[in-house]
Amino acid sequence: MPSRNILRADAAESYYHVYARGASKQPIFLEKIDYRYFENLLTRYLSIKPVKSKDGVEYPHLTGQIELLAYCLMNNHFHILLYQIDTGAMTKLMRSVMTSYSRYFNLKYKRTGSVFESRYKASKIGAQSYLEHISRYIHLNPRYWRNYEYSSLQYYRDSKPPDWLKSEKILGMFASPESYMEFVADYEENKQMLSELKHELADH
Repeated sequence: MPSRNILRADAAESYYHVYARGASKQPIFLEKIDYRYFENLLTRYLSIKPVKSKDGVEYPHLTGQIELLAYCLMNNHFHILLYQIDTGAMTKLMRSVMTSYSRYFNLKYKRTGSVFESRYKASKIGAQSYLEHISRYIHLNPRYWRNYEYSSLQYYRDSKPPDWLKSEKILGMFASPESYMEFVADYEENKQMLSELKHELADH
């Protein structure tokens, strides 16, 4: 089972379930473009080719240091499944993404103060066999999860994933993408696991 609720150790070659929510449980995504901006930040830091700012300054390039396996962006929180290759890479990624997004959000909506409730939380996943269940939990967050726009499930189901999403690490555990979709849809099998995960995450 994951370690409960906090980042207890920053370990190399380890899987983490990362999550954060809005300050006072307020929305962090108000329009479609907000979701897309957050996804673009993942592209910025995780794409194979380094990305430069308008001024020609190269953003932190974390390819080879950390991998994104799954994600889901909800109205007032997000979930991300990561594989950290190098120690410290998760901190670099999350600090970069959350700082950049907070700056964008406050500027766009003419507000000040914290966008997120606190620093992200991370649960280290002790057993690789648990990965499939974490990915299912993440993908089942939306009520209408099958066609939800702002999660990685679309790339698991029928689309070629972008280079910054390593869905093959999860799909490789199944005979086919169809088998994975059946696994996600099998509520009777996963309801106990979902209950356990919610207990582990406590406030989600």
